[in-house]
Amino acid sequence: MSSKFRNVFLVFGVLVVVIMLFSFDMKYDELWNNLKRAGGYLPLVLLLWLVVYFINALSWFVIIRGGKPSPVSFLRVYKFTVSGFALNYVTPVGLMGGEPYRIMELTPYLGVERATSSVILYVMMHIFSHFCFWLASVFLYLFMFPVNMFMAIILGLISALCLFLIMVFVKGYRHGMAVAFVRLCSHIPYLKKYAARIADKHKDKLETIDKQVALLHSQRKSSFYGALSLEFLARIVSCVEVWLILNVLTTDVSFLGCILIVAFSSLLANLLFFMPMQLGGREGGFALAVGGLSLSGAYGVYTALITRVRELFWIVIGLALMKIGNIKKTDN
Repeated sequence: MSSKFRNVFLVFGVLVVVIMLFSFDMKYDELWNNLKRAGGYLPLVLLLWLVVYFINALSWFVIIRGGKPSPVSFLRVYKFTVSGFALNYVTPVGLMGGEPYRIMELTPYLGVERATSSVILYVMMHIFSHFCFWLASVFLYLFMFPVNMFMAIILGLISALCLFLIMVFVKGYRHGMAVAFVRLCSHIPYLKKYAARIADKHKDKLETIDKQVALLHSQRKSSFYGALSLEFLARIVSCVEVWLILNVLTTDVSFLGCILIVAFSSLLANLLFFMPMQLGGREGGFALAVGGLSLSGAYGVYTALITRVRELFWIVIGLALMKIGNIKKTDN
């Protein structure tokens, strides 16, 4: 990627971080007291995401390799992973900043079509693991708690939604999604002209990308299920964060309970995907989730606060990595 485009991503990310800092819904002395309250758990929470991002990067690396030697090193993929997630955190609608950045960074190593297909595959795998995680959490809830009629309806709706989306993604893995996505955009007002232009101008490239997407599911089963397992594992490992934070406040919470808190809070937060860092949705989701497990809603707000601090920390790291260790390489 050229320095010009990299600087555009960097400046945008920095501006959003500054806006977030000034719009923090808490006095800074109160925020500082809460951080001190976390004590030694806060560094553990920050370091935990070294592991989570390592697993995310490994999942993407499995997709890039496809059973063959990779032209890009794992450390570079790790760097792109952290920076990509940082841009996604600060971008409204999500996946609007990090994914173009990853494609542009990978293009010199893989070529535009393979770089695009590997990023699309990883994004699909990342989202697909969300649905699997939420569906698994429904069964975990049924195992751990008695269910009344209201909760049965809620869990039933969540299960139906997850199963439907899983089927949609499986179909996308079999046939690809690039052409279908452009077709969908051609029916959306204000996007019709742009989608039609892209469909005409890049028809062959879109079809090639779809073939590469379908190839992973049909011929590289080990890579497909390996990447999916790693993404699912990353979600489980990330639940350690909530367990560590809640242990500052109470010992009356299990790790399985923390999995449920993360699952249901992330479900609500993703319904507010149009907000940068899902502002408001995360806090409300945590409060509702811990309340549903008979814990104080204040615990959820505190957990969301520490999570926000961790996100800001890693956003800064990710943005800084965009300017570190870059190698000039001619596009293929």
